[in-house]
Amino acid sequence: MTFHLKSITGYKARAGLAALALALSSTVALAADKLQYFTWSGYELPDFNKSFLAAHPDGVEATIFGDDDDAFTKVKAGFRPDIAHPCYDKVARWNKEGLLQPIDTKRIKNWDSIFPVFKNLPDLQAGDGKVWMVPWDWGNTSILYRTDLVKNPEASWNLLWDKQYAGRMATIDAVHDTPIVAALLAGVNPFDMTPDQMDKVAAKLREQRPLLSSYTTDMTSVEQALASGQLVAAMTWNASATSLKKQGVPVEFMKPKEGMLTWACGFVMLKDAKNVDLAYDFINSRLDADSGKFLIQSYGYGSSLSTAFAGVSKEELDKLQLPADPDVMLKSTIFTGPMKQNDDMAKMFEKVKAGG
Repeated sequence: MTFHLKSITGYKARAGLAALALALSSTVALAADKLQYFTWSGYELPDFNKSFLAAHPDGVEATIFGDDDDAFTKVKAGFRPDIAHPCYDKVARWNKEGLLQPIDTKRIKNWDSIFPVFKNLPDLQAGDGKVWMVPWDWGNTSILYRTDLVKNPEASWNLLWDKQYAGRMATIDAVHDTPIVAALLAGVNPFDMTPDQMDKVAAKLREQRPLLSSYTTDMTSVEQALASGQLVAAMTWNASATSLKKQGVPVEFMKPKEGMLTWACGFVMLKDAKNVDLAYDFINSRLDADSGKFLIQSYGYGSSLSTAFAGVSKEELDKLQLPADPDVMLKSTIFTGPMKQNDDMAKMFEKVKAGG
């Protein structure tokens, strides 16, 4: 909008300027009343927060990050959303930097419906009925492979180190994914290691590097490459398996003998959030059972809510390779918790990817 003030004089000018100031202040107020949400691609869909949008039409603005290391870097550098969506293993790191404020579980209407295995995670507890993160989604990281192009592979993460598929495999470009798997194969605890053990992990990653087509977090490109046959195997999350199976692509989401990785993510409130009440409304909307049901059926991820699973049939859950109780899954998978050497691991991983 362009304002022309040259022809306004005296009282009219003062009145015009007052009106302009009021209009501009109203615009600023409206912008401030829009919740700023920082999340992964695909999690900004309005289907996840219908009740919030019914009460606050156009009330949320989403910004997308590539992974939660990327999110942490941007927030630490000064980007300030109201709510962000990292995973559990990163919460202590955000907290250590003083980026978060506690969330009062008394204001979370469906808190009691969250599976205990998630809401009782140690690094989430802020004392006095408060938490640093409200768990919302969980899922698995594993190998998605073309069953017509990789015949009866051993159920092992070693597939992503198989030289016969060199140049036709991809892995996830994130420190809490590929290096953890390399550590498992090297016989090292991924979450607490000595310098010598980290050297073993680095050697395993160097062994894999020339066999890969790419390191990436762009699952859309990975899915397209698997569908075309350009890739025969890739490290992915549940959603890629769900998507390609719906398209009729012959793929299988492996259950490696070393264990799938299982992760849990959720909502944190930034320390200087400008829209705290809206943030609580948003979290409560995301914790509607219908929101969790949509997450399960659309992406094949688990909801943190027992009430969401109650709305999905056992037959459908079996097709998605999801148990109705996450405790069942966690008995045979590796839960991705905080990594004591996260920063050192990240530097090592970057060096290996660069050819070092």
